[in-house]
Amino acid sequence: MRVFQFPNALRDELRALHVSIGFIPTMGALHSGHLSLIKKAKEENEIVVVSIFVNPTQFLKGEDLEKYPRREQADKRVCELAGVDYLFYPNAEDVYEKDEVRVCAPNVRGYILEGATRPGHFSGVLTVVMKLLNIVNPTNAYFGKKDAQQLKLITLMVKQMFMDVNIVPVETMRDSLGLALSSRNDYLSAHERTEALKIPSALKKATSLVIAKEYDVETIIKEMEAILAPLEVSYIAIVNREFVPLTKVETGNSVILVEAVVGVTWLLDNIWL
Repeated sequence: MRVFQFPNALRDELRALHVSIGFIPTMGALHSGHLSLIKKAKEENEIVVVSIFVNPTQFLKGEDLEKYPRREQADKRVCELAGVDYLFYPNAEDVYEKDEVRVCAPNVRGYILEGATRPGHFSGVLTVVMKLLNIVNPTNAYFGKKDAQQLKLITLMVKQMFMDVNIVPVETMRDSLGLALSSRNDYLSAHERTEALKIPSALKKATSLVIAKEYDVETIIKEMEAILAPLEVSYIAIVNREFVPLTKVETGNSVILVEAVVGVTWLLDNIWL
């Protein structure tokens, strides 16, 4: 595995290869969810590139940028064992300049749900993803479906900016009890981890209601709220695949999303129906 810090050096190296490239952008603290992305990328491409970069522009004032989990040596070892070909590990000054051109999230879909509770967050996400895609120029880029709104906005950016890359959604990985894997799970105490299981339980309840042909969004949300109590719920939303709110679940075209705070940690999860 070759490790690169500087964007131009990696870009020039990859451009000379003339092979299919699978790319997984991450913020590190790698877990089994990331490994599932790497595995799929290895199956579908000749080489695999992983980036590890805790992107400062997607953190709002007062958020956990400074304490976000960083495990440089462990992450490098994980990538080596997983068969990653190239690891991109830049510093912030390698990626950003003082007077930056920025990508702006769309005015509607970038400022609902997580975008409403974290205004400006998705502009930071889209800016860094565009930079990374331009550096690596991958054939395929892999993103987990757990961050469904992020995935949708990245897909929209690639489409609307006529970017030559295929965005590949990958199913959410969960632990043995059903909690969606996330680097932020490291913040949870044992008690908080138990409380966090209310999130997948609420999504499981929603799924069972839909299977029983209950499609009314208001009814489903009330049932989910009862399970999530007393967690601090930022939102429960049921939208179609274009992230337009629904009044009735459309099977095959719906996403049910939850954001809740457990202790001081906000957690996201969803189910695609």
